[in-house]
Amino acid sequence: VQLQASGGGLVQAGGSLRLSCAASGRPFSTYARGWFRQAPGKERELVASISWSGGITYYADSVKGRFTISRDNAKNTVDLQMNSLKLEDTAVYYCAHKSRSTYDYWGQGTLVTVSS
Repeated sequence: VQLQASGGGLVQAGGSLRLSCAASGRPFSTYARGWFRQAPGKERELVASISWSGGITYYADSVKGRFTISRDNAKNTVDLQMNSLKLEDTAVYYCAHKSRSTYDYWGQGTLVTVSS
């Protein structure tokens, strides 16, 4: 599976961005897709995830109510709508694929910079 993330950029605090992750190839299975982020000097963290079959979502507390993850099974894409962006949302965002119990495929990352 190859994952291609896009949509990052520079935005002012309070603004919005939409990230998109397109997948190609045929995985053995797809259990979920997720968006992670890594800010400078910090560990990578799971921001949001969505199960592929039931569409069950998870959000980190820091983004609840502001970010929305969605999937399009037919197009094999996962989007992350980010609203009310804060300075602390600045990070490289990665999409990832979970075949079974772990995230085993990763995209290249897209930079989101929130300015004041």
